[in-house]
Amino acid sequence: MILGIDSSAITAGCALYENGKIIAEQFLNTRHTHSETLLPMVRSMLDGAKITLSEVDRIAVTTGPGSFTGLRIGISCVKGLCFSAEKPCVPVSTLEAIAYNFVQIDGIICACMDARCKQVYNALFRSENGVITRLCEDRAITLAELSEELSELGERVILAGDGAELTHGFTEKKYELAPIALRFQRGSGVCLAAGGKPDIAAAALMPSYLRLPQAERERLARDKAE
Repeated sequence: MILGIDSSAITAGCALYENGKIIAEQFLNTRHTHSETLLPMVRSMLDGAKITLSEVDRIAVTTGPGSFTGLRIGISCVKGLCFSAEKPCVPVSTLEAIAYNFVQIDGIICACMDARCKQVYNALFRSENGVITRLCEDRAITLAELSEELSELGERVILAGDGAELTHGFTEKKYELAPIALRFQRGSGVCLAAGGKPDIAAAALMPSYLRLPQAERERLARDKAE
């Protein structure tokens, strides 16, 4: 049984998955502080499903890209759960978790998260016959660069993630905007993406930011200007 957890951006979610079935899932898109809501949400879901943490085999979590604070909260939560229950953990790309919302929908899944400054965190995936295939690595890319790349594909493209509407508008609505129920990363997508990945020890779990924090970027810009 896999417990999947996400708090990488504005939304937060968790799910339980076993033998091809989503047993339970909770999802919040309320802008509440994840440090206050994530662990109670996990506990509530486990209680509702009448499952104890000892029955869980692995705990998967999104490790980035995403919000610096959100990623740290999710990873810290999973480290604590894994240490206390002596469970292995599985790091999952946030963008890959988004793509796994579309397992039964064929097309190119353009997972994108708003990275500010006319950029998105992005990766492309092909969904075909129930299989998700990664087409490129996670990256920070400008909207202009992404728009040019998408225009060369000549295939059905579905935009998903919290940067989907931004990308949809920038590309003059040429591509499909994912339905709201599938658009954001969810605990179930984390579970599905974790399926074939190896376990790691909780101590080795680290965030993948793709880009330096804003304060660090501003400091480097000041240093360069001096």
